[in-house]
Amino acid sequence: MAASQANMEKMQFRQSFRNLWHSDLMGTIQADTRYCCFSFFCAPCASYLLRKRALYNDMSRYVCCAGYMPCSGRCGESKCPEFCLATEVFLCFGQSVASTRFLLQDEFNIQTTQCDNCIIGFMVCLQQVACIFSIVAMLVGSEEISEASQLLNCLADLVYCSVCACMQTQHKIEMDKRDGMFGPQPMAVPQFQQMSRIDQQIPPNVGYPPQPAYGQPYGYPPPPQAQGYPPQQGQGYPPAGYPPPGYPPSR
Repeated sequence: MAASQANMEKMQFRQSFRNLWHSDLMGTIQADTRYCCFSFFCAPCASYLLRKRALYNDMSRYVCCAGYMPCSGRCGESKCPEFCLATEVFLCFGQSVASTRFLLQDEFNIQTTQCDNCIIGFMVCLQQVACIFSIVAMLVGSEEISEASQLLNCLADLVYCSVCACMQTQHKIEMDKRDGMFGPQPMAVPQFQQMSRIDQQIPPNVGYPPQPAYGQPYGYPPPPQAQGYPPQQGQGYPPAGYPPPGYPPSR
């Protein structure tokens, strides 16, 4: 019960992650076409290799279903982790893919986009509808409903295999990024940004002519004088006529 509650808290906390996958599900085919085909035609092998790589090739860290299932840690994984992982990817393939996904999300704080959630949700709903049609066809015994349920099952399996292949390719691309296989990211020159009025002591002039500072007349500073300062020696100091006549006044 405590483990289930902890997993529920992890799922809720996972919604607050801010990082995104390096490639979304729609772009995985174009990002790595060869691995996507490999994941489609040999899905359990891809799941085995990706889980081992997600553990940094350290199988001593392996736990069944990455610790997200009640049976995790109770299957003797420590004695023969390779055999247990092979059993997991062949007998519980869907859960093995989901466990690797959760493992990467928790490690790198990755959230799933709304588009990816819609694709995964459509895959799950289509499987449920196909299961319901199969039950109805079995109860009714109608040949038409039975054929429709078989077609729906084939469509659901095709969508399931396609989405799982894209998910595993997405995991592989993310681990390529983790391992630095994309090379260092080039540094770009930062764009010019205007600071806000809160961050800046004097607000920027946006759409208004520059105004003089407080206590300064328009046109400040004054235009340069023709003569320099201090005055030239020939002129004398103080200048002639200073002080004015009659100063100071007589009493």
